Amino acid sequence: MSVNKDIADFLKYLRAERNCSDHTALGYGKDLAKFQEFLGPNVDWKDVDHVMIRAFLSELYEKRLSKPSVARALAAVRSIYKWLAIEGKVKQNPAALVSSPKLPKRLPRVPSIEEMNSVLDTSMPEHASFPEREALIFELLYGSGVRNSELVGMDLEDIRLREEAILVRGKGKKERFVPLSETAIDALKQYLPKRNELVARCKRLHAALLVNQRGERLTTRSVGRIVKQIAVAKGLPADIHPHTLRHAFGTHMLAEGADLRAIQELLGHSRLSTTQRYTHLSTRQIVDVYDRTHPKARLK
Repeated sequence: MSVNKDIADFLKYLRAERNCSDHTALGYGKDLAKFQEFLGPNVDWKDVDHVMIRAFLSELYEKRLSKPSVARALAAVRSIYKWLAIEGKVKQNPAALVSSPKLPKRLPRVPSIEEMNSVLDTSMPEHASFPEREALIFELLYGSGVRNSELVGMDLEDIRLREEAILVRGKGKKERFVPLSETAIDALKQYLPKRNELVARCKRLHAALLVNQRGERLTTRSVGRIVKQIAVAKGLPADIHPHTLRHAFGTHMLAEGADLRAIQELLGHSRLSTTQRYTHLSTRQIVDVYDRTHPKARLK
């Protein structure tokens, strides 16, 4: 019972004190439930050592969990032990002695600017269930670089048409404004009357910007399905997902000469190193930027 209560209190701490997103807290909760099941009913936090934690990770591998999933489970165990130390319930963190799995550094294939223009500048395919909404989804994911979770969390009151911007609530409940392109504003103007008509017909009263056919707030899973269907119908690879469009936003801006710090602000990254991972350039592009901007290069 003590372990159960500690996990529940830890998850409350993550949300209240660390401003952790619901998605992260939910994932940590699932991982810690697996860890508790592995330990059994009679094991206390103080009884756990690094050998037991390695055995737990080995069991996850045997269940065919991926390396990122195992790494997240280890992160959850490390985090709760840090909290337990703060609370004075343990004196050391046995998970600190366990190495994280080495994860492959994979960057998703980024559609070219031409490919993205072909998606955005042509009409939605006939099978699109809500063409105006689908067009807006692509405009916001690629045109403003928002996360999928940020997209579905947007409310009507977040739109600032006069300022040509939209309020985004990011990770850790941090807020930022991102600009709306002219095409995004046009997409909003096409979508909102249809959205309001649908919500009224379904007798739903809520603030969500993006809604499904029942007038309810759209989910991240639904956005992923919509993006894949539309992208494939317009000739893009089947591995396209919402984060691919966010990644394309940053990569294309950097390729066109945007400042890395500005991209960091637009993407809502707390660290510049995160932005650098999302916005990779080819060696040739880097040389081109150098040749155009460095005083010594211009003397050639």
